[in-house]
Amino acid sequence: MASLEDLEARVTALEEKVDQTRQDATAARVLAGAADRDVSEFKQTLNGHTKVLNAVRETQVEQDQEIKSLRADMNSGFTKVNIAIEQIAQLLHQALKKD
Repeated sequence: MASLEDLEARVTALEEKVDQTRQDATAARVLAGAADRDVSEFKQTLNGHTKVLNAVRETQVEQDQEIKSLRADMNSGFTKVNIAIEQIAQLLHQALKKD
């Protein structure tokens, strides 16, 4: 059987380990709290970025629709100009034939 001195040494060592474990647990809680705050801040930042990207996307969709409309107007205008140039060319051609 273990002697009383041996038992006291083992109890003292165990108490020191329990103390160290408590300190480690306290430090772990502090680190976990800081990590939790960091994650919350990152989530807020990510949510902000997501909102900005969604707003940019909406703007791009609107601009794409406007560009399509402007392109259609431009094509229509060029068609009218081409028709008018063709008519002018025909009139010039007829005028030159008469001379």
